[in-house]
Amino acid sequence: MDILVDSNTAIVFDLDDTLYNELDYLKSAYKELAQKLEPESSHQLFSDLLSRYRNKENVFEYVAERYGIPITELLEFYRNHIPDIAPFDGVIELLKAIKSKKGRLGIITDGRSNTQRNKIKALKIDTLIDFVVISGEIGTEKPSEENYRLIENELACNVNYYIGDNIKKDFVTPNKIGWKTIGLIDNGLNIHSNAYRYLEDVHWPYDLIYSIKDLSIK
Repeated sequence: MDILVDSNTAIVFDLDDTLYNELDYLKSAYKELAQKLEPESSHQLFSDLLSRYRNKENVFEYVAERYGIPITELLEFYRNHIPDIAPFDGVIELLKAIKSKKGRLGIITDGRSNTQRNKIKALKIDTLIDFVVISGEIGTEKPSEENYRLIENELACNVNYYIGDNIKKDFVTPNKIGWKTIGLIDNGLNIHSNAYRYLEDVHWPYDLIYSIKDLSIK
């Protein structure tokens, strides 16, 4: 899919499961936690934790009971650890191509400030992004129009794109306010896998792609 980009074009991305798989963030935290708790058998504990997560068990309750660690402490560790994550293939190249055409880049993401900014930095895209809107910093979550208007006003472009993955909340507002929307189809590892529940047109983007590498900047 071709996108025409110039200095009046803003391309705004969701973060989790759009620029990388959020499951990798969870795995990163579990690996680090396993290494801290069982340095001699961390691989086994990591496998145990991931298996429990995939079987919809409360992993932190399990760890708290087994190791006597308060759940609040585990949550703080999870939210504030420095993640070992990498962007999807083609993401860096796409962002650089947009910048080479003088396009503007943004991110709208829900979550805590420190958590989301740690992710952006770990993905090594922080120097490419012009403006970031994080729900934890402004007090409203998608699909609130405020989140989109804030970045729209900051980037000040005539044409705005939004690229995301979450059918429930990513596209409702940008569709309504006249943005162009592109949906990244779940690769089978997405945290939110409930697209089938939102079949109304209002939830769906104008275009769908299988991979970030399906986008070409012209």
